[in-house]
Amino acid sequence: MLNRIIALVLIILLSPVFLLVSLAILIEDGFPVFFKQKRVGVNYTFFPIYKFRSMKKGTPNVATHLLENPEQYVLKTGGLLRKLSLDELPNLINIIRGEMVFVGPRPALYNQDDLMALRVAAGVEKLKPGITGWAQINGRDEISLEEKVAYEKEYLQRKSIGFDLKIIVLTFTSVLMSKGVKH
Repeated sequence: MLNRIIALVLIILLSPVFLLVSLAILIEDGFPVFFKQKRVGVNYTFFPIYKFRSMKKGTPNVATHLLENPEQYVLKTGGLLRKLSLDELPNLINIIRGEMVFVGPRPALYNQDDLMALRVAAGVEKLKPGITGWAQINGRDEISLEEKVAYEKEYLQRKSIGFDLKIIVLTFTSVLMSKGVKH
C-alpha cells in the first residue's frame, strides 16, 4: 500500500515532467505518447507495462537489442528519455495498479522465456517486478541474463527496507552517470 501512495504522490509532483515529456513526443512523432507492452509479473502472470514512447511509430515490438540497426527507430527525444530513464516514469501507473513496486527485478518481456526459466529456477519469479533493482545498479543492460538473475536472487535473500533504500539511492547515482545504459 505504501508503494501505491508514494507512486500517486510522485505522479502529482512530477506532473510538469509528464507534461513536458508528452509534449516533446507529440511534437516529434505525434500520438500515442505512452507505449504499452505485455510483461511478466509476479508468479509468471502477465500485465501491460506503461512507458513513455521512445521509439518511432511502427517499430517492431521486440527488445531493442533484437532490432537490426535499432538507432534508426529511436526518437531524438527517445535517446534522452532513455539516458535519464524518464521513459520509465509511467511505471508509476503500474505501481498504483498493484502490478509493480519500486524495487524488484525488472519485468521481463512476455517472450523472454530464457530469462523467465532462470528466474523460476532461482525462485525470483515470486518477487513483484520493480522500477529498479539490484541487477539494474550492477550492470543493467551490460550483464548477462545469468548475472542478472544471480543479482535478483541475492536481492531476494537480502530483501529489506534498508536494502531497498540503498538500491533507490544507488539508482539515482547510476541514472545521473548513465551507467549501464544502452541506447
